[in-house]
Amino acid sequence: MGFLDDAKDAAEATGKKVGEWADDTKERIGDKVDELKADADVKRAEADRDRVHAKNEYKEKLRED
Repeated sequence: MGFLDDAKDAAEATGKKVGEWADDTKERIGDKVDELKADADVKRAEADRDRVHAKNEYKEKLRED
């Protein structure tokens, strides 16, 4: 019976490790998705800022003429 108990314990430990690995992987993927979303938001904000800046420069040049 010792061999069967050892095999059962090993299988349970392996199952636990696989579960932890799956949870960690899921969390890493979620973190990467959040990071990509944040980067996209920053790029969108920078593009908006640049657009407004260009518009304001153009309007300022029109005022000077």
